[in-house]
Amino acid sequence: MTGGPILTAAQMRAAEQAAFDAGVDPYALMERAGALAADIIWRAGHRRDALILCGPGNNGGDGYVIARLLRERGVVVRVAALGDSRTASAQRARAAWGGPVEDMMTAPPASQMVDALFGTGQTRGLGQAVAARLCALADAATITHAIDLPSGIDADDGRMLSPMPHYGTCIALGAYKPAHLLYPAAGHMGRLARVDLGIALPGAMHRIAAPRLSAPGADAHKYTRGLVTIISGAMPGAAMLAAQAAAHGGAGMVRLVSDDAPGKLAHAIVRQPHGEDALNDGRIGALLIGPGLGRDDAARARLTSASGTGHPMVLDADALTLLAGDRVSAIPPGAILTPHEGEFVRLFGDLPGSKIDRTLAAARLCGAIVIYKGADSVVATPDGRVAVASGASHWLSTAGTGDVLAGLAAARLAVTGDPFRAACDALWLHADAARRAGAAFVADDLPAALPAAIAARL
Repeated sequence: MTGGPILTAAQMRAAEQAAFDAGVDPYALMERAGALAADIIWRAGHRRDALILCGPGNNGGDGYVIARLLRERGVVVRVAALGDSRTASAQRARAAWGGPVEDMMTAPPASQMVDALFGTGQTRGLGQAVAARLCALADAATITHAIDLPSGIDADDGRMLSPMPHYGTCIALGAYKPAHLLYPAAGHMGRLARVDLGIALPGAMHRIAAPRLSAPGADAHKYTRGLVTIISGAMPGAAMLAAQAAAHGGAGMVRLVSDDAPGKLAHAIVRQPHGEDALNDGRIGALLIGPGLGRDDAARARLTSASGTGHPMVLDADALTLLAGDRVSAIPPGAILTPHEGEFVRLFGDLPGSKIDRTLAAARLCGAIVIYKGADSVVATPDGRVAVASGASHWLSTAGTGDVLAGLAAARLAVTGDPFRAACDALWLHADAARRAGAAFVADDLPAALPAAIAARL
């Protein structure tokens, strides 16, 4: 489930300082970072000529190490700097390079460009002329790499502090930073590669990775595999879509509670009319309400009834809108919430900080697991765990895909009994189903792609 730690700039500096206090030589750490990055650049570009752009700090020092090691492999390497090296390790790395250092503002381009100007400590954008020159050099290259972070972004929230090019690869040093996964900065990075610097890192935040799933055992049956109940409402099609996703998402049985569910629906999905008996089943592993629920008095009554059952819950769409304002306190503890941007603001207001900060604050406020959806999706728990998913198909920006995610989250909750794991699994499988569906799909295409996505993780 975890695909590498995510650290803020301050957390990364603290981790490095702890390593130095424990006896790690700062220059040795720079050599390790540069060597690991050079390996990635070598595999991508081999002997293509390279221009390494070095800044005045330790990120620039990494660049000098990379330049020296690529030169030792026979690459024609040139270094262009933006000022003199200011830290002891960077000065040592520049001396070890020993070759000429050009002025970045006048250096001609190369087939490969490596941005080692500024790392996680950047708090303001590049000057207009420097930003324009960086973009021009990147545009002239066929292969581009950014070391740790592209220059010109805020490491902690993904804001672009100045214009920046698109990089083919970004090599994260030690840990991912929030900007690797949060937009708009994430949209300027192609492949993400993380190198392990061999130092201890805190583990509260992680990138979501491919889950490890298990096939049902020989003694499994439909109820032990997880019973999902989905409550429909004014627009039954949305709940039907969620039911299809839950049925294909690994649940043993799916019940759709609806008085009116027109259209085609898998025969294995049980339809049941509204009534108290629909919720009085102790075998329910996950209860989903919200897709197509409506916002009238009948919808409110159904939400109130569902919230009082004590079943593990997934709350989506209209249920979130009905809970906005002074009803946030009515959210069942441990539920999974799946708001998009508008629903999130209606529920929790305009919280400060990055998307990670806001999701974490919301989870603590309501005592639930929050999936803050979008091009970047953040999962947070009240106890401080955070996971981030990014890079899913932008074709997911179509009607009904949120209903599919909600149904899938309910299925994984019923299967695992773990809301945080269920949320992370659902996000990854949702993205993989979209990848398999290709381009211009509709939400109805996604449930059919889920079995293959699950099979690939068994």
